[in-house]
Amino acid sequence: MLTISRELHDKIVAHARADHPDEACGVIAGPAGSDRPERFIAMANAERSPTFYRFDSAEQFRVWRDMDDNDEEPIVIYHSHTATDAYPSRTDISYASEPQAHYVLVSTRDGNETEFRSYRIEEGKVTEEPVSVVE
Repeated sequence: MLTISRELHDKIVAHARADHPDEACGVIAGPAGSDRPERFIAMANAERSPTFYRFDSAEQFRVWRDMDDNDEEPIVIYHSHTATDAYPSRTDISYASEPQAHYVLVSTRDGNETEFRSYRIEEGKVTEEPVSVVE
């Protein structure tokens, strides 16, 4: 189960809405081995696309190095879908390289309602997990 603060949940949703109609993406870092999302890191979608996202390689290198320097790891890796359900695409699954991470997808397709779902993706297998938003 993903347990996430209301503040971090709302930052992900706000980023997804702000970047719409393009997909938004980013990471929430936390202490290594803790499974506690703590530090929100909005990243640029290098593709600037409504149907695909990719972290800019230089930015990703800096973010991952910064996490290493702070004894952190990516607890949540998130992105948005702008016209489809919040479910990982085949491309999302093939790019999932952090088996310990929660992969959060936010769908902004309906404008007012925002679908927020979390998955574990390991060796190509997708498992949806409950999300607990805490105050």
